[in-house]
Amino acid sequence: MLKLSPGFTYIAVLVLVVVMGIMLGAASQSWTMIMKREREKELLFRGAQIRDAITAWKNGGQGSQPMPLKDLKDLLKDPRSTSNIKYLRKLYADPLTNKEWTVISDPQKGIIGVASTSEEEPLKKDFTDYPKDSPEFAMFEKKSKYSEWVFVPLEYQSLIANLTVSAGQPQSSGQAPTSNQVPVSGPIK
Repeated sequence: MLKLSPGFTYIAVLVLVVVMGIMLGAASQSWTMIMKREREKELLFRGAQIRDAITAWKNGGQGSQPMPLKDLKDLLKDPRSTSNIKYLRKLYADPLTNKEWTVISDPQKGIIGVASTSEEEPLKKDFTDYPKDSPEFAMFEKKSKYSEWVFVPLEYQSLIANLTVSAGQPQSSGQAPTSNQVPVSGPIK
């Protein structure tokens, strides 16, 4: 019968621990990437829901008077209407930061969209997998940060297509936007 020396057993256990550590590290990186991809998909979904709710608000409820959207909470129950008109089921948080969105506003039109506050680089750079007749996400191509993904109705995309959002930098409503900023109100409370 072959007897192993204690030193050899010790080295074999060390090698096993190192191999397991490498494999766990690889699995952890893979899991992190999967989670980031899922949060990115959720960002696209939530941002589109808010954008669509803003579009519905702008189109007006049944018999409601047109007025600028001043607070995203008004999308939960339209204060212009006596009936219970809801444009959103709930106010979604930014899934990347789990914090409030940067609210994009215009002095005359009110709130026109939202953007993430995340400064991370997006995984998704190419949106050719979306239908050609659905240009909602086309302006996100080749953006270097999630905060540059601005969710606004199609009618306002031409206003901000070449602009960068300055997250967290409120401007007074009387101030015109500079060439690299969109008027931004404070985060949702």
